[in-house]
Amino acid sequence: MIKQEVAELKKLLTQKNCSITRICGCYVDGEKNKKTTFQQAFLALPEEEMFKYFEILRKTLSGTMDKNLLNLEFPLASEEAGGTQEFLLRLRDSRLKDEALLEEFYDRIIESYEYVGNYLILAVHDAYDVPGRASDGLDMEDASEEVYEYVLTCICPVNLSKPGLSYNAAENIFQNRVRDWVVDAPATGFLFPAFNDRSADIHGALYYSKDPEELNEGFVESLLGCPLPLSAGDQKETFHSLIEETLGEACDIETVKNIHEKLSEMAEEHKEEPAPLVLDKNEVKTLFASSGVSNDRMEDFDRHFDETAGKDTSLFLSNVVDARSFEVKTPDVVVKVKPDRTDLIGTRNLNGRECLVIELDGSVVVNGVTLRRAAAPAEED
Repeated sequence: MIKQEVAELKKLLTQKNCSITRICGCYVDGEKNKKTTFQQAFLALPEEEMFKYFEILRKTLSGTMDKNLLNLEFPLASEEAGGTQEFLLRLRDSRLKDEALLEEFYDRIIESYEYVGNYLILAVHDAYDVPGRASDGLDMEDASEEVYEYVLTCICPVNLSKPGLSYNAAENIFQNRVRDWVVDAPATGFLFPAFNDRSADIHGALYYSKDPEELNEGFVESLLGCPLPLSAGDQKETFHSLIEETLGEACDIETVKNIHEKLSEMAEEHKEEPAPLVLDKNEVKTLFASSGVSNDRMEDFDRHFDETAGKDTSLFLSNVVDARSFEVKTPDVVVKVKPDRTDLIGTRNLNGRECLVIELDGSVVVNGVTLRRAAAPAEED
């Protein structure tokens, strides 16, 4: 899925556009005991409760693609009878009305989800009448092409509200506030089936994690049966390690600047593209070679890539480069430069010591104070 398809589904999570048919939930305590379950027609909810649920569900479709929101593919084994995808299909097709199937769904989550504390499992079924779309991108409401049925599930921590004082209007006094259990924003969730090319794709799912570095791999593999990609942070760390391993002793500032500039150019060229730019082994190899990495250092690139990233691993461009900043860091100094002005930074050997050199182009401000720089001495003929 791409961000435009996610945005299209988020628009459904409002009272005006809502097509949700059913909502169900299970409250689980810190000992993995089911405290209560519920299920009902979504549109029968009181309006205030409906808005609260909309807010929770929208959070499950929020965040950055390829960081908080990950496209997952089901392996063939998951699609066989008794597999995780086949189970989710039965759940979707039941429209969340089969109590025995719901209980099994809750049990599967409780068994595989590791969390210290209470949490609420929420699931909704929706039947979205997908409007046709003209060549100019405008929706044609009277030209529906498909009814996209899906289940959106989220897991929300439930915590005690903070202690404090509250105002009692009836008695016109301030008093100790009664603490109660409050449902927080979802920590994780998923959409099944995926909405790829504005159509149901039963071979994929969209996974959400509030913390992009805590993807809960065991939970995903057990419940969904899908392999997880590297987290955004792991992808960046892997890419940096790959540069260091490939360049070895030749890892200097100029080559790293060249790689960063090439990546920034690629990001600029693809910024209007709806699909994220993915770098596989060959594309990273081409990137390094075009950035000035010598042929002798490239001889062992394939081995370094397989050992560092994995032979079939792909990296998302947005995860390996920050096109808005270029940073030089030492144990005592951090210098950040606009990515289009890396030419201002270089190194020079002064009195036998390698030094970072920054060209002072324009005004210089230190701790808010604008410096008056001495004029450079005139060069002698």
